[in-house]
Amino acid sequence: MGKVVVKMELEVDDSSIALVEHTGPVYSVAFSSDGQTLAMGSWDNTVLLWQIANALLRTLEGHTDRVMSVAFSPDGQILASGSDDYTVRLWQVADGRLMRILKGHTGGPVWGVAFSPDGQILASASVDKNVRLWRVADGTRLCTLKGHTDMVVSVAFSPDGQTLASGSDDKTVRLWRVVNGALLRVLDEYTGPVLSVAFSPDGQTLATGSGDNAVRLWWAATGALLRTLEGHTDSVLSVAFSPDGKTLASGSSDKTVRLWRAADGTPLRILKGHTNWVWSVAFSPDGRTLASGSEDNTVRLWKLD
Repeated sequence: MGKVVVKMELEVDDSSIALVEHTGPVYSVAFSSDGQTLAMGSWDNTVLLWQIANALLRTLEGHTDRVMSVAFSPDGQILASGSDDYTVRLWQVADGRLMRILKGHTGGPVWGVAFSPDGQILASASVDKNVRLWRVADGTRLCTLKGHTDMVVSVAFSPDGQTLASGSDDKTVRLWRVVNGALLRVLDEYTGPVLSVAFSPDGQTLATGSGDNAVRLWWAATGALLRTLEGHTDSVLSVAFSPDGKTLASGSSDKTVRLWRAADGTPLRILKGHTNWVWSVAFSPDGRTLASGSEDNTVRLWKLD
């Protein structure tokens, strides 16, 4: 693997950022629950774990194709990674040890992974049009959620763990009952692929980013569309709520990150600095930092306070 560089910069708007330079695109970023570690999934088939306090980097090697999604377990002890090699890998964060490989998506790459709030179930989304649920403790496949008619690229659990949302290139979001895999409803007011899904911390709102350049907010209980947030000039690849639920971040192919007031959709700020697509955004647990991973081979940390 080529050299990875960590350095500090000062943006023109005086927002202090840390910049991690990779040897290729960064497709996914995620903070650990204590905010001390940032995971990055990259084109070079690896996962990087960055201990922010001392800038130490650990490389998790094993995937045989690019890593498209990473997610920490709620307790921060396990990291899941989904890859174009059709597998999900579970890693022990403390020492980087590979715990197990989850195989089952035989029809395509794995582009999305998410842990349930209690950490007992992992969901994986695949180009094979399916979502699979796995028992984390032993890797048992619990069920396969079928219904999408094109690749599934994003999954998210509701905060109570009872509902799973999945976004697909078939221009729909599907909401599933986790306990039995039943389809609850389909959200289909899209003119482009649904590339990212995220629940608000209180579970009342579902945010989606899509290929029609829009962010949409939905009432999770009923599937009613609350509002459409417009401003991006290209596909919205990632959405994330701040821990307090007051702010929504969106990353786009237009090379920007936008911040919105979640309550009413008011635009708050545009974060500029990336020179290519922004694949992934994630808030730190204290909500004071936003990470963004990009096609420009960098991860940027934006100070929001």
